[in-house]
Amino acid sequence: MVLLAVNFDNLHQILQSLYTDMMPLCSQMTGVAKGLAGLGALFYVAYRVWQSLARAEPIDVFPLLRPFALGICIMFFPTIVLGTLNSILSPVVTGTHKILETQTFDMNEYREQKDKLEIEAMRRNPETAYLVDKEAFDNKLDELGALDAIEACGMYVDRAMYNMKKAVQNFFRELLELMFNAAALVVDTLRTFFLIVLSILGPISFAISCWDGFQASLSQWFVRYISIYLWLPVSDLFSSVLARIQTLMLQKDIEQLSDPNFIPDSSNAVYITFLIIGIIGYFTIPTVANWIVQAGGGAGNYGKNVNQTASKAGSIVGGATGAAVGNVTGRLFK
Repeated sequence: MVLLAVNFDNLHQILQSLYTDMMPLCSQMTGVAKGLAGLGALFYVAYRVWQSLARAEPIDVFPLLRPFALGICIMFFPTIVLGTLNSILSPVVTGTHKILETQTFDMNEYREQKDKLEIEAMRRNPETAYLVDKEAFDNKLDELGALDAIEACGMYVDRAMYNMKKAVQNFFRELLELMFNAAALVVDTLRTFFLIVLSILGPISFAISCWDGFQASLSQWFVRYISIYLWLPVSDLFSSVLARIQTLMLQKDIEQLSDPNFIPDSSNAVYITFLIIGIIGYFTIPTVANWIVQAGGGAGNYGKNVNQTASKAGSIVGGATGAAVGNVTGRLFK
């Protein structure tokens, strides 16, 4: 599990470096954007000057500065636009990631402590000690002797069934852990792809906004960029909540296992349930991020499409995992 988590962490770091490496590509769109913005600025200024002259009104210079400000943003797009946005939003990502690291560290520490106490509790119980302890198993065989061969065979069968049950449980848990990490990676990959597209074609959006009737494309670009950028912080907060809940449950289990008279349950049903919740919950992250920065105007269709896609993906994953749980957990966790 540790090796699997390290591999997924490396993939997340690769996605971060990919976004940084592809940012210079937005400069290749600067030439096209400058031409498009220049033509739009010409019509923009000419229309308003002609309108003021036709009405014999003084020319208001301040609104005419808008296309020139957009032109400056286009020429220095990686520095002025992307640099400013990323500088403002990156502390949010850093803060939520620190919260996640703290909660995950506590959860792993309590989980190791619980596993040790669970094995010790099973060793204290004479009825289950031979299942987890080889020495206790050999001592019980010596006590039975060669005369009670049937009970000895039963012990062998019980120990083999226990080991098989634990192996199947561990396999099922590792499969869900893989799906849990894969869901997080899917969200991060889509986020990186969307941010790269918005960054590379951002100068084009700024240039189009110079034309009358397309001014909303500027605000939509900002809303979409910020909303998608917040997918990662929302994902970290969701993982932190799950880790915190598991930490509280592990603390309660540790308190119970500290009682010498407590007989533990070796199933991982609760932990597997939280993995299923996490897999489905990851596909709601775009919806939550859209709540933080609401897309107005024409961007509403964007939010609607993202939410529908996330709901369909969550339904597919939920149906698949639910069927698997129904078929397997009923046999394993009786």
